[in-house]
Amino acid sequence: MRPITAHTGRAAVLRRSGVDTDQIVPAEFCKRLTKTGYADVLFHTWRQDPWFELNDPARASASVLLTGPDFGTGSSREHAVWALRDWGFAVVIAANFGDIFRRNALKNGLLAVSLPADTVSGLCDLAERDADLEIDTDLHRCEVRAGGLTHPFDLDRRARQLLMAGLDEIDSTLSREAAIEAYERDRPAWLPAVGTADSELLARAEP
Repeated sequence: MRPITAHTGRAAVLRRSGVDTDQIVPAEFCKRLTKTGYADVLFHTWRQDPWFELNDPARASASVLLTGPDFGTGSSREHAVWALRDWGFAVVIAANFGDIFRRNALKNGLLAVSLPADTVSGLCDLAERDADLEIDTDLHRCEVRAGGLTHPFDLDRRARQLLMAGLDEIDSTLSREAAIEAYERDRPAWLPAVGTADSELLARAEP
């Protein structure tokens, strides 16, 4: 992933609460075997309506999504995060998120920011009045800035560190490869080896 330390972008407003992952990406599109290429199915059902918010040409370049509370509830599909990211969103701001969605977002380079509901509503008001409004999200200070106002937010320390370093969980583990190899090399030989239990179970299962 690319490191994220700050983002400045125009906003799209989706004043809907309880948007679940099936609405973000319907289940029939979750059979693809890649982690990219989902922009065409983001909010697929809703986008059939020409008046749907994301169909507004004035919001075509938006990279910040302002939305209602309880965003990303429902199933744990990562496809919802991939689709938002592939569309071009770097930041989603809501009063709260589905727990699994928020974890998936932060692990896949999509910054999910929780702010008080009245603050999100105020940002929506600003963005609806001015399609060119830019919203700054600063991970160094954990602040959202727009319209001359500054709004602090909380973010898990480890998630913040990984985002700023551009690492996912696997990358983080591989960055310690030398230490892992040294530990394995110096580990007493009489201790069980990695995979030993699995191998024994497979051997017992054979006819």
